[in-house]
Amino acid sequence: MPELTPLGWFHTALGTVALVSGAMALVKHKEITLETRSGLIYLVATLITAGTALAIFQHGTFGPGHALAVATLLALAIGTVASTTKLFGNMSRYVRAISYSATLFFHCIPAVTDGLLRLPVGDPVITSLSDPILRACYLVLAALFLIGISLQLRWIHRR
Repeated sequence: MPELTPLGWFHTALGTVALVSGAMALVKHKEITLETRSGLIYLVATLITAGTALAIFQHGTFGPGHALAVATLLALAIGTVASTTKLFGNMSRYVRAISYSATLFFHCIPAVTDGLLRLPVGDPVITSLSDPILRACYLVLAALFLIGISLQLRWIHRR
């Protein structure tokens, strides 16, 4: 695995801030919104993290991390439109919840991948992107996202 550049360190640090603040927003408020401090920190950190991801080329070409960054920026845009306009009508809060929660899911994919490929230092858990452990982690993340968004949408519906 290539060493982290200064941009890579900044990207990783800000991504960590995003993950923590996003989790805090969900635990405390049951949704990520622009109206809460943790939600706003999450959204700004996510925007910058996705932007910096587009400038990182460890393998010299556009890769899966770049595609996740583009998907994250698109989900941020849709969530923000849902949050600040009437474009989606009565469905706005649902669209916002799905969009912003999807960005958290998108954050987790490279976080888990890089974490397992780099840690522990000198003897990482996995050495290849085709490792079955990584696939199992992705399935767990997808299941957690689907369970989480289902609970979140049910909570929104009841309010």
